Amino acid sequence: LIHYLTGPTLDAKILRDNFVIKLVPMLNPDGVINGNYRCSLSGQDLNRQWLEPSRALHPTIFYTKMMLKRFTEDREVVMYCDL
Repeated sequence: LIHYLTGPTLDAKILRDNFVIKLVPMLNPDGVINGNYRCSLSGQDLNRQWLEPSRALHPTIFYTKMMLKRFTEDREVVMYCDL
């Protein structure tokens, strides 16, 4: 995805010229490094914390949501995709 968006194709250039693209590489690096792909180091399933994340227990989710909220103050978010 990164290679495509930063590549030389006309489609990629059109996307870059017309949209602000923010990529968050991983929301659970601490859990993943310990073999937990869904659970954080606090043992919580981060997929279930999206609606009301705790700043202390789910900081990556909390701050990603803050970033999106601040972004929507200036622009419309057309798409959010979790891969």
